[in-house]
Amino acid sequence: MPEVAFFKGGWSKLKPLGLLARIRYCLLTNQTVTDLKVLASKSATKNGFEVTDFKLFTHFNPLSIQVNIRHQNPRKKVTIDDCTILSEYIDEAIQNSSILNQPFTLQISSEGIGEILTEEQDFQTFKGFPIEVTYQDLKKIKQQTEGLLLKRSDNDLQINQKGKIQRIPVEQVIQVRLATPSG
Repeated sequence: MPEVAFFKGGWSKLKPLGLLARIRYCLLTNQTVTDLKVLASKSATKNGFEVTDFKLFTHFNPLSIQVNIRHQNPRKKVTIDDCTILSEYIDEAIQNSSILNQPFTLQISSEGIGEILTEEQDFQTFKGFPIEVTYQDLKKIKQQTEGLLLKRSDNDLQINQKGKIQRIPVEQVIQVRLATPSG
């Protein structure tokens, strides 16, 4: 789920009229989609961002372009102002290109939090959520276990497995990932 999002309506110079015109203009080639993605990526890169996902929905009227971004600097979080500014740059790039000649909406969003928990804030936010832990046991064998996240301290990761608390030493933890509850 995106952390922040910004919508911007873009309107090309040519606007299709009537059902036949809309159908004709909505039939976009794969090359058009690729060109739009490259254009969005170039605009993002010039401004210090990376495109993490790009979607084009032609069944919407007007068609919808959704772009997920993140900072090139992994320590920075994407803000709503970042989305607003980048939306203007990408919209202008699309308007100045000859790739699209129909109305569209543009949505710029952050990639949001991923499934992998890494930051201290992630562990606090998702306390009580189901997680899957990949770790190395004392014999250096890779193991996986699931449970509800209780807490992570400097020494161990604590998870609730059907009422029983399992403590996994932090140095043995390889990855902690949000999981879908089973059952």
